[in-house]
Parts: sequence; C-alpha cells; structure tokens
Amino acid sequence: MKKEGKKSVAKGIIGITSKGTGYVTSAEFDMDIQIEPQFLNTALHGDEVEFFVFPQIEKERLDGEIIRVLWRAKMEFVGTVDKRKGSAISFIVPDDKRMYTDIFISPAESGRVRNNWKVLVRIIKWDDPKKNPEGRIVKVLGKKGDNDAEMESIVLEKGFQMKFPPKVEKEAELLGKISKPIPRKDIDGRRDFRRITTFTIDPEDAKDFDDALSFKKVSDDVFEIGVHIADVSHYVREGGRLDEEARRRGVSIYLVDRTIPMLPEVLSNDVCSLNPGQDKLTFAAVLTISSGGHIQKAWLGRTIINSNKRFAYEEAQKALDEKKGEYYDELNRLNELAKILRGKRMKMGALDFDKEEVKFKLDAKGKPLSVAQKPRLDVHKLVEEFMILANKEVASYLSREVKRINKGASIYRIHGAPKKEAIDELLFLLRMLGHEIEVKGENISSKELNEIFEKIKGKPEESLVKTVAMRSMAKAIYSIRNIGHYGLALENYTHFTSPIRRYADLLVHRILERHLKGGHLRSQEIAWHHNFAAELSQREIDATDAERSSVAYKQVEYMLGKTGHVFEGVISGITTWGVYVEESRTKASGMVKFKDMKDDFYVFSKETYSLVGTRRKRKYSVGDKVKIKIIGGDLERKILDYIFV
Repeated sequence: MKKEGKKSVAKGIIGITSKGTGYVTSAEFDMDIQIEPQFLNTALHGDEVEFFVFPQIEKERLDGEIIRVLWRAKMEFVGTVDKRKGSAISFIVPDDKRMYTDIFISPAESGRVRNNWKVLVRIIKWDDPKKNPEGRIVKVLGKKGDNDAEMESIVLEKGFQMKFPPKVEKEAELLGKISKPIPRKDIDGRRDFRRITTFTIDPEDAKDFDDALSFKKVSDDVFEIGVHIADVSHYVREGGRLDEEARRRGVSIYLVDRTIPMLPEVLSNDVCSLNPGQDKLTFAAVLTISSGGHIQKAWLGRTIINSNKRFAYEEAQKALDEKKGEYYDELNRLNELAKILRGKRMKMGALDFDKEEVKFKLDAKGKPLSVAQKPRLDVHKLVEEFMILANKEVASYLSREVKRINKGASIYRIHGAPKKEAIDELLFLLRMLGHEIEVKGENISSKELNEIFEKIKGKPEESLVKTVAMRSMAKAIYSIRNIGHYGLALENYTHFTSPIRRYADLLVHRILERHLKGGHLRSQEIAWHHNFAAELSQREIDATDAERSSVAYKQVEYMLGKTGHVFEGVISGITTWGVYVEESRTKASGMVKFKDMKDDFYVFSKETYSLVGTRRKRKYSVGDKVKIKIIGGDLERKILDYIFV
C-alpha cells in the first residue's frame, strides 16, 4: 500500500447499495471502506477501483474516495425510456437500483424509441461525475409491462442472452444431423443397458431429460441401480463454438414462463436429452445396493441406454400411492431405498431445507391467472436422493484419485459452516419465537439445526425460520479445494448429474473421463479451473437472482389484481420503516408501512424484533400470523403494499 501525503491509496472491488453508498473490499484493509455518493467519481457496482482513505475518526468506520476506475464490471443496463416533456432529451432509468444515475441518450438515439419502453443500453462515455453517463441503445425490448419485454429485461440485466449466435445454432444443427443414428464407433467400449429397465422422472412440462434411473434385481436383497446422465461431453467438445457459448452462459435459467437453455434446443431437447424409446449415450454411476441401503460396489463409466418410460412426477407418485401401474415394483423399491438413504443422511446431519415453492398458470400473454404451492412429493425425494448419491460417489472417486497420484485436481461443490454471528442471529430469532435452543459448541452443527427444524415442523414460523437459516448459511460454491459440504453432511460432493443445464457438470464429466483413462489435470489447467470455478459460482448466483425476480414479478402482478382483498400472512421481518409480511398461499412479499398503522403509536424494539403500541399495547412480532389487505404495490420494485386488518 503506497502513501499520498496523509492518505492511504489502495485497490479493491466496490459494491454499491440501492441508496447509492459504496463499500470497497480490499486486501489492504480488514474492513470495508465506505464511499459516500459524492465521492464515487463514476464508480459502479462491481468495478475494480483505486481509492484513498480519509484520516480515521476514532471508533468510527473508515471512509474514502474513489480516485479512478481501473476496470468496469458492467457497461450494459436494462432500463425504461424517460422522454423529458418539451425537449429532445431522453434518459434511460436503470432497472438495477445499484445504478444510481440515469443514462443520457442523444436525440438521434431517442428517436428510435417511445416513452416508457424498455431497452438495453450501453454506456459509451462517462468521465465527468457531475454529468450523466452517455449511452447507446443496444436493443429495444418493448413496452414496459409487456410480459416478453419484462422477462427479457430480467435475463439481460443479469448478463445473459436470450438467443444463441447463428454460428452456434448452425454447429448444433450439424451435430444433430450427424449423430443420428449413433455411429457404431461411439457405442464401442460402453456398458450396454438397453435391455435393462430404465426410465426418467421429470416435471410434466420438462423438455430436456438429463438423468435416468435403471433398475436390475441381483437377488432378493441386492439391487443394481444405474444413475445415467446425458453424455454431453461426447458431443460438446472443448474449444468448439458450442463449448465457448455454454461456458459463457454457465447455466440454464428457468423463468416463470420460459427456459433460457445453456445449450441450443437441438442438443438440450433432442440429441443429448434421454427421450424414451431412443438409444442415448450416457455417463453413469452404477451402484450395487443392499436392501438396507449399503453401497456394496460403485462403477463409474460410459453407458448406452434406451429409456422405457418418461414419467412425470405426478404420474410416478400416483403409481406409488395406488400401488399399481407401469413399473410400480421398480418405483416402489427405489422409493424404499431412497427413504433409507435419506434417513442415513439425516442422521449424519444433512439439513432438511424443503421450502414451499409456487407455480403459476398464465394466459397466452403471460398474465398470471392463478398461483399455487408446488407439492413436495415422495417421488421428488426419490430422484433427489439418487442424484445426491451419484454426485457423492463421483466426488469420492475423484478425491481418492487426486490424493493417490498426488497430482491434478477436480471441481467440487463445497459448502462451509455458517458464521457464528449469523447463527447467533438465528438463535435470537428462535428465542423471540418462544423456542429455547441449546447449542453445545461455539458453532452450531448441522445435526443441531435439523433438531430445530423438527421442532418447528408444521408451525406457522416454519417457512420463516428456514428462510432465515438459509440466509445464515455460507453459499454453496464450486471450488477445486475440497472442504466438504456442510448442508449435505458429506466429505465429498460435486455436480455430475445435470450437464445439459450446468457447465460445472460438463467439466466434471471431462475430469472424470481423464482419470478413468489414467490421466489428470496439469498445473496450468488446475489454475484455469480454479479461476473458472469462481466464475461459475457467480453465474449460478446471477441465474438464481433472475429466476427469483421473475417469480416475484408474477407474484406482485397477480396480487395487484386482488387489490382490496384480505389475505392471511406471516410477519417475516420488522425494520425501522415498516413490517414485512409474506402472504401464506402465494408467498408474495409485501410491507405494512408505519405511516399506514394509524390505530396507535408503535415503538420498535430491536431486542425482541417486535412492535408494541403505546396505548393499546398491541404487539406485532416476527413469525406472527396476521390478516392483511392489499392496498397497492410497485410492479417495477416487485413489492406489495399491505395494511393490517
């Protein structure tokens, strides 16, 4: 760290809040450096910056000023056109609230669009913090409020693209033509499972099937279960246009009304997809399992299958419930084994984070007609259990191999233990809800967390506590450094089972193939995988944010049609400006603002996370069931306005 007079100068990455205040993270300091809006000097969220720190005031946090921007994290923003009345001047108001200034567009650019249209704009010049940045319109998305425009806005804002480049589509189409029928040379050397009972189990509306289960009875007490995964690495070769595009996307995105795939549809829905009645190339974990759930043998390698049946979740569950139907015996045995395997994981401390999700019924224009909670079926857990098992077995093999030869590396899915401060906050919330929880060590074990979840099962606060607990967790990420997976209580875990929709899985397939052939990653490849694992983790966060944003948009859009109606909800948070409430059926989040609580003067207690009326002594606490009426909302900000009834 160098000195300029009395000011310390350093480099770091800046994060900016929706209020326009910046916080720089730097290796030179133990704490973030606060940057007030007037000292940002054109720095934007995620930029790499050079900054200096003002002389510290005793016992107060460090403040500073941005000297210059070294690297821009983002130059393109989605926003709404704001044409100033009586003027040729127009601005783009960014959707991203961390972008704290509107973007100026020239009269020529302004002539291309109408007021209140959504556009994607690129900043072409911004060197004076006293002026607005200048932008150029990259793409016109459509009228604000139009479903297609809003959904594309969400995707583009997170840095993803809706369509594939023409050259990528062309490469995929050519691959589709030459891969049917499967050439004999591509089958040679694979274990043939085409005569073994095999099926897929997926959502009713799924179009890409990247995993299948095969079942073979070895004896009355021993079964051979194959977890067969689409062999995407056979088709998507390193260095090709398809590979480069998949790498850039990182993941598929599942919005309320559409999927933005990682691979072109000719691959994701056809060539690689494990469609029934078709020969398909797969990479598999074939497990010999006793009726007591003991893994006697695990074989990893390439296979070929021909799926006998494509089950929707509901159809498979119906067979289990009615104890009859196609492949009932196989489904039932798999379900019994899954329950045993799940029980063992839970005893080891695996966390049960089952949370309620919602699904929408939309009209032809994307308007939500209804919203309901997705049921969590036994068959969901069945599929999940065997996918976890396959991922664990692949990770265990790769971890052993890397240690055995003392060379190479792999990509793991890791999850660290939660920080003590976050757990203290969770425990405080639980005590406020009337639950006295004892923790034996300094930190909380996953077993102790599961005991908490069991205590609150079926209670009104269950969803809230699980949400807060999830927020307290470190995020699961990709890494070449294997520290285990806290949430699953596993020493070794990776992502192997979804290469159609996750690039990380494709990388794991390639690494696994190399080790099975006696190879390993070389030193320069290890460095690349280390850096790319961090990129993949961020792409996953961006995709999840986009998915949640699309759900929140539709929740608010649906509920605004119910303005004036009364609903039941649970208080999910209390701040100094209002009370957050989650509506019980739709899970739509909204706020009761203090200015709308006119029946009393309320005092907010930080110690008890509650509000108490000074006259009537009415108390509102986190986790309370309440009745609310919708009085309005902001579709752009994706939040509803409630009042207590």
